[in-house]
Amino acid sequence: MRILGIETSADESGVSIIDASGDFGRDFSFTTLGNAVASQIATHTKYGGIFPTMAVREHQKNLVPLLETVLNESGLFGAGTTPTSGIDAILTRESELLAQLVPFLEKCAQPNIDAIAVTHGPGLEPTLWVGINFAKALAHAWQLPLIPVNHMEGHILLSMMDVRRPSLAMLKSFKFPLLSLLISGGHTELVRSREWMQYEIIGQTRDDAVGEAFDKVARLLGLPYPGGPEISRLATEARAQVGLCHKVAKSDLGILLPRPMIDSDNYDFSFSGIKTAVRRLVEANQPLSEEMKKQIALEFENAAAEVLIAKTMRAIEEFGVETVLIGGGVSANTHIRTQLAQTIKDYGASTKPLIPPANLATDNALMIALAGYFRALKREFADPETIRANGNLKLAQN
Repeated sequence: MRILGIETSADESGVSIIDASGDFGRDFSFTTLGNAVASQIATHTKYGGIFPTMAVREHQKNLVPLLETVLNESGLFGAGTTPTSGIDAILTRESELLAQLVPFLEKCAQPNIDAIAVTHGPGLEPTLWVGINFAKALAHAWQLPLIPVNHMEGHILLSMMDVRRPSLAMLKSFKFPLLSLLISGGHTELVRSREWMQYEIIGQTRDDAVGEAFDKVARLLGLPYPGGPEISRLATEARAQVGLCHKVAKSDLGILLPRPMIDSDNYDFSFSGIKTAVRRLVEANQPLSEEMKKQIALEFENAAAEVLIAKTMRAIEEFGVETVLIGGGVSANTHIRTQLAQTIKDYGASTKPLIPPANLATDNALMIALAGYFRALKREFADPETIRANGNLKLAQN
């Protein structure tokens, strides 16, 4: 089954096509026929974060060129004409997208695709709508079924895949029950799964998500957007100064930040307290030296990692978890990845970590196409009129 995936939940425009076969067992595999992402980092850097109006505009600019790219990559672009009647009514709010899509469809025959999957949440609702309406317009023009996809489920499913080979990807070998640590700019969640596509959120952030905290601390330190990679870069430099690379190293300046809720009797998180502590440090040490910035970044990254890992390990013990999965943009953080893997190894049980390649940890349409395939197996197609953007969409509790 060939699935076209579309992702516009935040500041990454993504379009992908996969050819998948098999079910939830070991016989599953998929080939990536085409995959393209357009980053908006340069656009939002001057704002210190995502500026929704600009993000909407950039998605409108990016989606048709990305679609053309993946159709050419996949060999599915065929010369011909697709009727465009009715798509203007679908794209009434996306005039720039409409202006590109009409001439594109007039030169492109309907490709050999079985369904279209699109992110409908969670995320920024203005940007979600761009992707949803783009998907609706294509589904109308090509007479294809639509599959609304939960963005976080996409992260979970992609982390389950062995995608080291570019031509073919397969399901990794693992056992249930499974625990997913989902960490991104908008989410910090622990999700327990007893079986395929069954989710129970056992813990979540009460305020800032961990990725949001990384970005806010970076702004306090005068670092550019996106803040997460900048914090990690400085922390890595600080560790290298004492020859510890990605291992835990304490601040040379004796900086100590709180580990909020690390010993609480639940699996919830809170990162606003760390951010407040950093603000006080910054205010008390103006002007900040480069060495002070490095040491604050080091201690902040240590604190965030320790809280995430402590909660995860407690859940492993309580629920008898066989597999721990990490997903979301912050899972690209090298220190968090390596420390979680090492801690699970030191735990000594049969628990296995599933960690995605860093280049697939951030938002992409490959994971949306993948989730769309599994939803298509369950015949979970939707009437286009019923699909709505939901910025606070939760994983379905089963």
